[in-house]
Amino acid sequence: MVLNYTFELLSDSERSRLDFDVLLPVMVNATYASPEGLEGGYFLGTVDKDIVEAPGKQFQWLAQSDTFARVTAISSSPLVSALGPLSRLMAHAAENAKDSGLVAQTLDHTTDFVRTLMVQWRLNKLSEVDKSEEAEFLDAESLRTTIPGLWRLLRNCLYSIVIVLRAVLGRVINDPVLAAHRSAPFISMQVLHILRNLYFISSRMGQNASSQHMFVTLTAVDILSHYPDLAENFLRSIKPSELGQIPDHPIERCLDLFFLNTSELFTPLLSPACSEELLVAAAVPYLPAGGNNHLLEIFEAAHSTVLAVFAIPNNAAVAAKHLPFYIDNLFAVFPENLSARQFRLAFKTVIQVTAPPSPIANTQRLLPSILLEVLYDRALHASDQLLPQPSSTQVEGPDLGKSPPVSEQAALTLALIDSLCFLRVEDLEEWLPLTAQLLNSIKTPDMHKQCVERFWEALSSGEMDVERAHFCVTWWSTRGGRELVLYGDEFGADAEHRQDEAEGQGQGQGAYMSGALGAVARESKL
Repeated sequence: MVLNYTFELLSDSERSRLDFDVLLPVMVNATYASPEGLEGGYFLGTVDKDIVEAPGKQFQWLAQSDTFARVTAISSSPLVSALGPLSRLMAHAAENAKDSGLVAQTLDHTTDFVRTLMVQWRLNKLSEVDKSEEAEFLDAESLRTTIPGLWRLLRNCLYSIVIVLRAVLGRVINDPVLAAHRSAPFISMQVLHILRNLYFISSRMGQNASSQHMFVTLTAVDILSHYPDLAENFLRSIKPSELGQIPDHPIERCLDLFFLNTSELFTPLLSPACSEELLVAAAVPYLPAGGNNHLLEIFEAAHSTVLAVFAIPNNAAVAAKHLPFYIDNLFAVFPENLSARQFRLAFKTVIQVTAPPSPIANTQRLLPSILLEVLYDRALHASDQLLPQPSSTQVEGPDLGKSPPVSEQAALTLALIDSLCFLRVEDLEEWLPLTAQLLNSIKTPDMHKQCVERFWEALSSGEMDVERAHFCVTWWSTRGGRELVLYGDEFGADAEHRQDEAEGQGQGQGAYMSGALGAVARESKL
């Protein structure tokens, strides 16, 4: 404790005199395993005996209970109350220990602590309540007092371990012994197993809530990605226990979420057979589950994983096999169980996967146009009422931002516009006029304005390549596109008719320079 409080005051020369080989195992054991620290994680299981059923079929954990007093005492103990600085000291020791074996030993002790924490959580009645159902199944007083205190302690455990893992992975990158082929991939797998056992904590905070947690995850994945066979073995070791089914227990669903989010990062290096056997099979049961609040996050992860599998060129056969089911499901769940932003992203990715130069386009050349026809027909008959916005608990991806409210018809139209940049030029010749006609069928002024602005953005902002952009400019300026978008079908048809007539006259009479002299000279005005 004295060293923990004074370490920041020591000079670099004094710090270098410390024997970190002796210090590291002592600190790890005192923090995670000793009665003065986190007690090896066993405190979490003992909480269960004081969680009782209250009136209204709710769980209650009283603030006067012995187990809450124990949790409070652990949180306020000298070691745990200073867990942040102590974790940074452990990380510094791991980075500077001379014996590389002590770093691996630290990881083993951390693995044991986290595994115990997960097992003890399973024994706790609180683990049976999904976070989206806590208000329904947990007593209001417990939600205000005891349960926040427990989660605060668990979050501190998570932050502490992530700090130590960051130092361990930094050592793996820089230490020739730990970076060797016989060590690095296995340390990465061990780190990912630790993160998996902590996922019941980190999933409540959001995937991108901690930059250090994200760094640890991506670093471990990056190291393991250099060993495709071991990466596949790792995914098989953490796959859902029953592929093709949605488990009843929240912990199992939480582990499924970790599998989907993690396996998505490995899609570029997995074989098509493995992607279909593990990733697609794990995601399929969650694809139609968007209407269920406690499955919403897994629902989004499942769609993201499937689209990631489809987007890999080597998985063309897998994509062709599963795309019909996915498309049917996509239209079935929108708009009731799928937000406009999610639908647009999913449909755009599907068009990208099926359009050239995708291998699927070689065997199913008309598939993008067929999908767009289905979308176009549904948009013509869709509702013009605004779709409900996601609630505050249904947080959308931070990288995608919050989109303005739209109607079902506008969302389908925007999805079509988003997909234009992937079409061949000969397909654009058909779909640009149809898109303009669809814009004119939107009667709500705000929705019409939003879709027209997005259409103009798609044509002019650089989304198209040079060939597509050239055709779009030609269609807009000389083939009636501007009139069709701004004034409707009649003006657009007239403009295109005039252009055709001009082209016909040009073919019959030849090209003339504007302003050239005619056949008969004008009479002199002098």
